[in-house]
Amino acid sequence: MTDTDEAVEEFLDRAEAAYEEYDHGYADADATLRRLERHIERLRDAVEE
Repeated sequence: MTDTDEAVEEFLDRAEAAYEEYDHGYADADATLRRLERHIERLRDAVEE
């Protein structure tokens, strides 16, 4: 597994967790979007390395 593969896998896991928390009512839409934005930034940084 490459570093990019690991970064993508981590992103997908975290994104799924964010959606699940939203679906269960633990987070509102704005908080979920902010969380996803942070995960996207981390993924972008990892891929650019």
